[in-house]
Amino acid sequence: MTFHEIARSEDLEEGKGRPYTLEGQRLALIRHGGVVYALEDRCPHANAPIALGPVENGCIACPWHYAEFELATGRVLSGPACESITAYPVEEKDGFVSVSLTPLDHASA
Repeated sequence: MTFHEIARSEDLEEGKGRPYTLEGQRLALIRHGGVVYALEDRCPHANAPIALGPVENGCIACPWHYAEFELATGRVLSGPACESITAYPVEEKDGFVSVSLTPLDHASA
């Protein structure tokens, strides 16, 4: 699995998402509980930028219609979205955050 350095650790605030693009993929990086998560930055319901949504209890909500997604897996928890979003592996070390574009397996995440 190849990881790509995408952000400095200090750029990610606790409880907030931030949008990034990596090799043409829109990603949302979210720090929650001291852990950084990477999700597809697109709500399947209306294409909203997930990175701008509120973060709470291990979830992020779509900023437009409040569909909820689990940070660790991208699994949809409440509508109006009916589909999960892709979650990606993250490594944080030496002050940098790196992401692999190999999607996490929802069943094992």
